Amino acid sequence: MLKRARIPVALTIAGSDSGGGAGIQADLKTFAALRVHGTSAITCITAQNPKRVVAIQPCSPRIVRQQIEAVFSELPPRAVKTGMLFSASIIRVVAEFFEGTNRPPLIVDPVMVATSGKQLMKTSAVAVLRSNLLPLATLVTPNLDEAQILSGLHIKSPEEMRQAARRIRERFGCAALVKGGHLRGCRDAIDIFYNGQTELLLKAPFVRGLPTHGTGCTYSAAIAAYLARGHRLAQAVELAKRYITQAISRSVYIAGHSILRHLP
Repeated sequence: MLKRARIPVALTIAGSDSGGGAGIQADLKTFAALRVHGTSAITCITAQNPKRVVAIQPCSPRIVRQQIEAVFSELPPRAVKTGMLFSASIIRVVAEFFEGTNRPPLIVDPVMVATSGKQLMKTSAVAVLRSNLLPLATLVTPNLDEAQILSGLHIKSPEEMRQAARRIRERFGCAALVKGGHLRGCRDAIDIFYNGQTELLLKAPFVRGLPTHGTGCTYSAAIAAYLARGHRLAQAVELAKRYITQAISRSVYIAGHSILRHLP
C-alpha cells in the first residue's frame, strides 16, 4: 500500500499581491518551501508590482470570515499568520474568530505601509488592531516604523529596539519580534525577540542593493511554518531568520526586478 507523507497545515490571512512578491503569494511560496500545506483567506485584492501599489480593493468582512471558517472546518491549521488586514471591520472579524478556545498560534505581521510608501492599513484600523487582535496574538512582528507606533518609542538603536520589544510585550501580552532591517549605521540586519522570559538578538550580514519587497511577509510566514511543524516559538523565530536571510541573499532577477527566492 502506498505510503503518503503527512504534512501540517498553516493558514495565511492577508492581501493578494498581483506581482507575486509579497502578501498571500509570498506566504504560500514560503509554506511550500518549508514543507507545510498552505491555506489562505484573502482580505484585499491589490493591483501592484515590485515598484508600487496601484490600487486596493478590500474584501467584505463576511467573505473573510467565511474563508477562515471553511479552512478550519476541513483543514485545521497548526499555525496562522496575518498580513495586510487593511480595515477595522476586517480586523474585528479575525479577532472575533480567534477569541474562541483551542485556537492555534497566531502570528500578526502588522502591515501598515508598503515599501513604496502606500498606506496598507486605514488609520482607524490601528486602534482596533491594538485593542482587539494583538492581545490574542502569540507573536507580533513589526518593522521599525510599526514598532514605534505600537510602543510609542522613538527607535534609532539596537538598545531602543530592545526597549520597544519589552514595551510591546507589556502593553499587549504577546511576544514581540522587532525587525531592524532599516536601522541606519548597522553592518548587520538586527532583530530583537522578547516573550517576557527569553530575549534573542538575531543578526545576519546586511546585504545592500537587494530587495526588501515581501521580506516581512516571508519572515512571518516562515515563523508560522516552523510553528506548524512543531517547533517552539523562539526556535521558530531563529529558523525563520535564517530562512529569510537565505531568501534575500539568493534573490533572482525576473523581468529586470530582483525578487526573493523562496524555494531552494
